[in-house]
Amino acid sequence: MARRRRSCLPLVAALLVIVGAVGWGLGGWISAGPLEQQIEFDVRQGAGLAALSDDLEAQGAIRSATMFKLRARLLGGGTEVRKGSFLIPKAASEATILDILKGDKVIRRLITIPEGMPSIMVAERLLANKDLIGTVPAPGEGTVLPDSYDWQKGETRAAVLKRMQAAMDRTLAELWAKRSPRTVAKTPQEALILASIVEKETGKPEERRMVAGLYSNRVRQGMLLQADPTIIYPITRGKPLGRRIRQSEIQAVNGYNTFTMVGLPVGPITNPGRASIAAVLDPSETAALFMVADGTGGHVSADTLQQHNANVAKWFALRKARGEL
Repeated sequence: MARRRRSCLPLVAALLVIVGAVGWGLGGWISAGPLEQQIEFDVRQGAGLAALSDDLEAQGAIRSATMFKLRARLLGGGTEVRKGSFLIPKAASEATILDILKGDKVIRRLITIPEGMPSIMVAERLLANKDLIGTVPAPGEGTVLPDSYDWQKGETRAAVLKRMQAAMDRTLAELWAKRSPRTVAKTPQEALILASIVEKETGKPEERRMVAGLYSNRVRQGMLLQADPTIIYPITRGKPLGRRIRQSEIQAVNGYNTFTMVGLPVGPITNPGRASIAAVLDPSETAALFMVADGTGGHVSADTLQQHNANVAKWFALRKARGEL
């Protein structure tokens, strides 16, 4: 009997070692980690478990890169992680960390292109973002859809710009397919050009279709469009002029100035938003041919020159009362 008890001792000892090892492994996997405060952790494109483990150890999120790799393979249920930036909370366990890196809670970073931002300023906004890499030229005017776009640290500026331009291509194709018979645009490019004028001429969303209708009427009748922003574009490439327009600039002859040419400019004068493109492709039914500011940020329209002159007189009287003249 004593001999039998002695023969069991090695087996018991082995079992204890195994249980202890499993407990130690599980404990290291699910117990609180060493991280003293929340951190933002970046996963690069194509980064493997070895590189991630080293980065996590270097940032103090785990105690041992070697043990994290071993536990992740044995206990992690797969080690494929997502590219992006993630928030790892204070004292997160190794199991929690891997779940976070495999999950969908990627930090969303957005770069916003406002409606009516010209392409030269789109490029400047991309270049000003120090977390993006590579250079980028000013894109073609009217090729970028104003919106907010996701980006990730270390992504190329060219890749972000490509998404902006792809969004414009999709939007223009979608709206062009739904165009109204009232539109004067014969091609998607003409729609972009006229939409860029509408975008710069009114800041009130509710006015867009009326303004589009007014300019559509002028195009049909062969009238000068006489849109002030088309004077400014050749001078500043869409940036604010910062002063009053000079008489010599009103009389300038070029491919954009609609005070000295009939029809549409040679190209867009800014990046129009979806609403302005939609307005041009489905303009209001109106007889309006003229408009002037009304003092509230909007405009008052007129069907005849006589009505328009009366509206202009009211506008100048208002500006004089405000001390602007």
